[in-house]
Amino acid sequence: MKALSLLGVVALLLCGNAQACLIQESENNNNESAADGPLCSDVAVQGAIGSRTDQDWFYFDTSSAGNISVSLSHANNDDFDWFLYRASGSYIASGQSSANPETGTYVDSPAGAHFIKVSRYSGTGSYQLTVNFSGAGGGTTDPEPEPEPENCNYGSRPAKPGGLSATLLGSSTDVCISLFNPALLLMGGGADVDAAFVNRIKPHINGGNVVVLRTSGTAAYNDYLQGLTDAASVETLIINTRTKANSDYVDWAIRSAEFVFIAGGDQADYLNQWQGTRVQNALMHVYNKGGALGGTSAGNHVLGEFIYDPDGVLGAISSEAVTDFCHETVNISSNFLGLPLLDGIITDTHFKQRDRMGRSAVFQAKLGSSSRVVAVSEATSLFVTADGNSVVDGSHEVYVLRADSQTQYQQASCGQPVIINNLLRYKLLPGQSYNLLNNSSSVSPTRLSIDGRSGSFYNPANPY
Repeated sequence: MKALSLLGVVALLLCGNAQACLIQESENNNNESAADGPLCSDVAVQGAIGSRTDQDWFYFDTSSAGNISVSLSHANNDDFDWFLYRASGSYIASGQSSANPETGTYVDSPAGAHFIKVSRYSGTGSYQLTVNFSGAGGGTTDPEPEPEPENCNYGSRPAKPGGLSATLLGSSTDVCISLFNPALLLMGGGADVDAAFVNRIKPHINGGNVVVLRTSGTAAYNDYLQGLTDAASVETLIINTRTKANSDYVDWAIRSAEFVFIAGGDQADYLNQWQGTRVQNALMHVYNKGGALGGTSAGNHVLGEFIYDPDGVLGAISSEAVTDFCHETVNISSNFLGLPLLDGIITDTHFKQRDRMGRSAVFQAKLGSSSRVVAVSEATSLFVTADGNSVVDGSHEVYVLRADSQTQYQQASCGQPVIINNLLRYKLLPGQSYNLLNNSSSVSPTRLSIDGRSGSFYNPANPY
């Protein structure tokens, strides 16, 4: 107790005022509006990353312009990163290597409010964060985070880097829109669902900005989405290199948007070009400030916590995937986005039309009993609000697969056919709902079994 009391006294002296410096992280500080603090210069903070989706935000004020140095140390088997922000805009410095401690310095930052985000690349556990900056820090005022509900003050649009294809329709300036709770739009590929954009996205963004992401293709979505959503602008960014994904222009365009839609394409290419870049962080920013994220086909796949990732292999076919629990085409990745609404979820698309029930059942078995599959058929969408409630729009169905106490993974070993008994299967028609946070639904599930030893491996024979 005496040692702790002395540390507290030292912290108070270092802050130079009556508000104690932060020495221990406290949850929930998962976004800048809930940042923990104040940090004081050269006073270490103890914190912890508790899960793959956890991220910790801290704030501090500098009393004059000067250098800001950051040191983040952690256990040797972990890899944590830090990002330094001013009161608005994208991060101005970061430590994203595998070094331990992860250190860096931003030179001559202006006086005022600053933020530090600590996140994981891999591992979970405790860490120590120390920031050295001009002035005592702390203060008696509340933190001044990036304005979230109003979604303003992103500054001027940066210069477009050479080689970046960025096609803008509408206003080139950001608009100030009040946002409250985030939302997701999961679309199944094939024909897009007009009703989802008109009835779900349009009222959510209220005339804001829309950005379309892809690694190849055209800007055909611009006219289509502006006509359906009345957006102030729609911009298509073709981000086909990691250099472009880390550019100021791309970061600004995504962060300032109210809705980001990831087009169909190749989800393996999306991960190769975007994972671990500023695109990844900017997408999380849009979600955390209350915007909407969406995608169709490959763009839907990359939204889940787990991602079917056919990187360098042929696409998984149900009749093949069920013959071997470790079939070479069943490759699953993670660590792209950490959207709470899709915690423990892998998505699938083109579902009924391409008979993907078998492969999705294998996905679920490989990820374990707590995982779920949310599978969307073509010309169909699932719109999910912050409370977990979702609704189906379009022409076909959405399916949810999950396990309960009656589910049995009878045979789930490499080199052997997959045998699963009594998996829960929900079939959601247009207008029906499912809550992704508590698994309640407007429909009752049926049971599905898989026996990869047989050519007719579904029970019931028609799983749809």
